[in-house]
Amino acid sequence: MRTDLIRKTALTAAGLAFAGGAIAGPVTAAYAMSDAKPATQTQTDRKSGERELGVRYEAQPNFYYCGPAATRNALSVQGKDINVDAMAKEMGTTEAGTNSINDITPVLNKETGKNAYRSVEISSPDADAKQTDQLRADIVRTVDDGRAVVANIAGTSTDTNGTTHSYEGGHYISVVGYRDNGTIVTIADSADPNQASYQITVEHLADWIATRGYATS
Repeated sequence: MRTDLIRKTALTAAGLAFAGGAIAGPVTAAYAMSDAKPATQTQTDRKSGERELGVRYEAQPNFYYCGPAATRNALSVQGKDINVDAMAKEMGTTEAGTNSINDITPVLNKETGKNAYRSVEISSPDADAKQTDQLRADIVRTVDDGRAVVANIAGTSTDTNGTTHSYEGGHYISVVGYRDNGTIVTIADSADPNQASYQITVEHLADWIATRGYATS
């Protein structure tokens, strides 16, 4: 089901906004292979308030494939490797981008094999405390279930290392881990393989998502 707000604020300007950061071709790099840890270690991570999933990362092959690429990276934590062109076709992705998180959630469910995902909207211009707490809980639950969250973001935010990430026209990212009980989350970003992984506070992420939405268990 689509919402007017998410559809109205979706990636209509993604092509123009992201053209300066276009990727010439797909790049593959692996990181955060925590899914290779023994089960006892994974359980320890959960008890200590942190967990990170293993991602078989690929950068997006062009400036407007962030939706399919984020979905592909998210599904890779489940051991799946789906062609981004096939996903782009299912999502209706064009050079204007992927219209809404509601176009991504059905693909996640199809490839996961069950109705594991739902779309959540943060409708306000800035996330409030309740929305931020809900995002934190959703990320922790989804990651603990062995799945990644896919988020539709827009604007500029700063990670925990002080690096700025700016997507004024909109972008999609995967959330693949957390620490400090979800206060800090790990992002897999298909835009630039040199910044494939970074961490951000959940408050910053919630404001990044504001007026858009995310797909979560």
